[in-house]
Amino acid sequence: MGKKMKAAAAKIEPRVYGLKEAVGLVKQAVYAKFDESVDLALRLGVDPKRADQMVRGTSVLPHGTGKKVRVLVFAKGEKEQEARAAGADYVGADELMEKVKGGWMEFDQAIATPDLMGAVGKLGKVLGPRGLMPNPKTGTVTFEVGKAVSEIRKGRVEYKVEKAGIVQVPVGKASFDEQRLYENAHAILEAVMKSRPASCKGRYLKSATISSTMGPGVYLDTVAITKQWS
Repeated sequence: MGKKMKAAAAKIEPRVYGLKEAVGLVKQAVYAKFDESVDLALRLGVDPKRADQMVRGTSVLPHGTGKKVRVLVFAKGEKEQEARAAGADYVGADELMEKVKGGWMEFDQAIATPDLMGAVGKLGKVLGPRGLMPNPKTGTVTFEVGKAVSEIRKGRVEYKVEKAGIVQVPVGKASFDEQRLYENAHAILEAVMKSRPASCKGRYLKSATISSTMGPGVYLDTVAITKQWS
């Protein structure tokens, strides 16, 4: 552990904090020269191998992620025009699919209309491993392409529980003020807590931390969070 990390860690006591206080500590512990991301990491008491315990969804951050998101839309005709009008960076069908198939990946989110999913599905080997495959569960397979593009632009993020039961989601940048970070983190916590599977027994939220890219994690009071959305 370097000197800067030690100094940052020394500002945080080894205990749990309320979300507002934790956000303030995260900002105090920032020391990198670049604008670090701030992330929530949640450990859930679910078994991701069970289909009925998969926790996955989207949430629109009130203040965005602080990152410019490049949006690609697979669409034709009127929906192509709708996507362009909403501000999509790349829009098209067959030619765009061939470009992606060839290895071009200069985008961060992909949306597709349902009528094109038969063709887009063939890109699964390319898009799947990168987490870019359009999926109806996350609202990226839809005829409402204008709405989807607009929400992503505003800061819609996806959360999905991984093999170890961990959900990790960005909630903004270290340059955000405390209130914006708090409101973004609150939105994610609310979405994940409301996504609790009916088949999940016992403790749902086992632990939660918030941290900047380089900074130490600040543990959140999971009992208080659970009570808030129980």
